Amino acid sequence: MKIVQLTRTASSDWKYLSADTTLVKPLVLVFGSRLLLEQEGVFNEVKTLFPDGEIVFGSSCADITANCVNENAITITAIAFEKSTFQIRTSNVLHTDYDGFKTGHDLIQKFPKENLKYVFVISEGSFINGSDLTKGMNYATHDNLLITGALCGDSDRFEKTLSSYNENPKPGEIVAVGLYGDSLEISFSIYGGWTPFGPERMVTKSEGNVLFELDNLPALDIYKKYLGEKSKELPGAALLYPLNVKCANEKQSIVRSILNIDEEQNAMILAGDIPENSKVQLMMTNVDNIANASERAAQQALGLREKKPELAMLVSCIGRKLVLDQRVEEEIEEVTQVIGADIAVTGLYSYGEIAPFHGEVSCQLHNQTMTVTLLSE
Repeated sequence: MKIVQLTRTASSDWKYLSADTTLVKPLVLVFGSRLLLEQEGVFNEVKTLFPDGEIVFGSSCADITANCVNENAITITAIAFEKSTFQIRTSNVLHTDYDGFKTGHDLIQKFPKENLKYVFVISEGSFINGSDLTKGMNYATHDNLLITGALCGDSDRFEKTLSSYNENPKPGEIVAVGLYGDSLEISFSIYGGWTPFGPERMVTKSEGNVLFELDNLPALDIYKKYLGEKSKELPGAALLYPLNVKCANEKQSIVRSILNIDEEQNAMILAGDIPENSKVQLMMTNVDNIANASERAAQQALGLREKKPELAMLVSCIGRKLVLDQRVEEEIEEVTQVIGADIAVTGLYSYGEIAPFHGEVSCQLHNQTMTVTLLSE
């Protein structure tokens, strides 16, 4: 596996973060600010750098490398596999009969199954129901294929997200990269570091990812009461106080970020499903807990391996970034100290993380976690 990384800002030229090595038919992952990815000709710019590359774009809340976290930049990670192969499939959800479950199922079904070891997903993140998407992907694989990835981000603007394959980034696109090969070794783990507080409340009215009532009372009113003065900063303040969701039919609880509010219906729009009769609690964290959680995720992912990793793909959540603020690079440093400073790192801060729970196979949508996926050939 050979890896080349570059980055640039709006006012600077491309800067190589690794040796300028010639790659043959690489997978080219391009993460960056939505505002920069909207610029005309961005695809041609990357294509000039990697003329025979297969190019995947995804907008981020910030780009991750081993060197730094870049919020207003574009970062390229080009990967040339020596013993493995990859295929890319896409779907677009900008149509009126959009069905998240069917979209996820049909997307994975497009891949040839023989020797498919892993799928990395970069999904539109502004309106998709990530819970339905992951359920559909799991159904297509009979819960027997490792899938990790991210819902694209748009910093704290929440206006729109962009993604694409071999064309200029656009809204509504879901891109999946399937890796094939007997020599591939892939391990992963996730960890959050958030702590529930306050009373548990029952979800008494919800539809998909929209929460209307808790304990038969308007959910938004209850949430505002707990936030106090911070309720004036909604919806942004909600990223600092996500919900811990316990469903009767799930072994583990899920963290759900609140992406928006509906004042007219007194409701909250979450990043994924929040089923009726589930129990919820507010959550909070601090910088040390987040950094420690990232370290633990890296340790768990590394502990599952036989070979040394060659590439680490990290997906963290915008809510974590807001808590970390000026210390955002600390959680990346925790990961690199565990896996080794010589391991290439790529990734993004997202609106949602796609991965199984640690020790499981079927993927789910998570919020407020650090997801670490380690790869080698």
